[in-house]
Amino acid sequence: MLHGMFFDADPNRPRGVPVTSGRHPQSDAPRVMRAAVHGMSAARAAAIWAALAAVVALLFVASLSIGSVPMSPWQALASLVPHGGDALFADIVRTLRLPRALAGFACGALLALAGALLQVLLRNPLAEPYVLGVSGGAAGFALVAMIAGGAWWLVDASAFAGSLVSVALVLGLARRELWRGDSRDASPRLLLTGVVIAAGWGALVTLLLSLAPDARLRGIIFWLTGDLNGVTAPWFAWSALLLAACVALPAAPQLNVLLRGDATAQALGVPVARLRVRIYLVASLAAAAAVTTAGTIGFVGLVVPHALRLAFGNDQRMLLPAAMLAGGGGVMAADLLARTAIAPAQLPVGVMTALIGVPVFLWMLLRRPMR
Repeated sequence: MLHGMFFDADPNRPRGVPVTSGRHPQSDAPRVMRAAVHGMSAARAAAIWAALAAVVALLFVASLSIGSVPMSPWQALASLVPHGGDALFADIVRTLRLPRALAGFACGALLALAGALLQVLLRNPLAEPYVLGVSGGAAGFALVAMIAGGAWWLVDASAFAGSLVSVALVLGLARRELWRGDSRDASPRLLLTGVVIAAGWGALVTLLLSLAPDARLRGIIFWLTGDLNGVTAPWFAWSALLLAACVALPAAPQLNVLLRGDATAQALGVPVARLRVRIYLVASLAAAAAVTTAGTIGFVGLVVPHALRLAFGNDQRMLLPAAMLAGGGGVMAADLLARTAIAPAQLPVGVMTALIGVPVFLWMLLRRPMR
């Protein structure tokens, strides 16, 4: 009877979810969760994914074709085949453009996925992958390696190590809130912990920039703003993307329930504490892999999930795959603009994502004020 009273008194109980009287709520968990996660039809979700995938395919071909050495789409695609196409075109495509396009998609997908997950975890549509200090830790360690004159692999390894240090710090300082088994909201403490850690890393980055030799400042600034130039091995980012997708996508129905509040989710049988930690680790490590590959590319993890949510709703089963496709395509498009806007010179891709992301986000706020 107490369980029935709890469901009756809970203002967050989803409509259409029956009150379970005399039984443990978890005995009705599968049926109740199906009622709580109703969203768009599978056909509409598949149509959205197919449209986004088609745009990504077009951007991929454009990324291989457009540059200081122009070539037709057919010449670019022929260059992907062993012993196919012109030798010069094949060298340009395989050595420069293909790794850059693959890295751009993977980094954009990782950042958009991380942003979507953190917006659920923190229940804040303004949350983004760097809010918990992952990029600050990566930047601090990477700058030390750059100032010391380390090779590219040492810079990447240092950036990933710095990201892991940030993850461990936030996880350690907010561990009670993340692992807490009750229904109280853990997001305020987690958010404040991440903001403080990020501020500390920001101070360290400023100190390192003031100590860096002038000869290395240009490369450091490009890395800090996000840069795909020189990426030769995108497989680390792709491995991280596949792993993050395999962990995050099956949890989408539980994320839908979690959006209704920790109390409701726990009453419906969702393991809230384990889900919190799972979301945090996946989002943080996804952001860490993206930062390690391309530096700190901004606005992708903020704007892409928010725009998709406004356009198509908040069903995580649709939103998470769509965010990966849209985020990857967005970074590929921004990198294409960065390579061609002032050719033959190149801009950091993070500059283009900011120049595009700021007006788009302001337009979304003006069109539909946040509540």
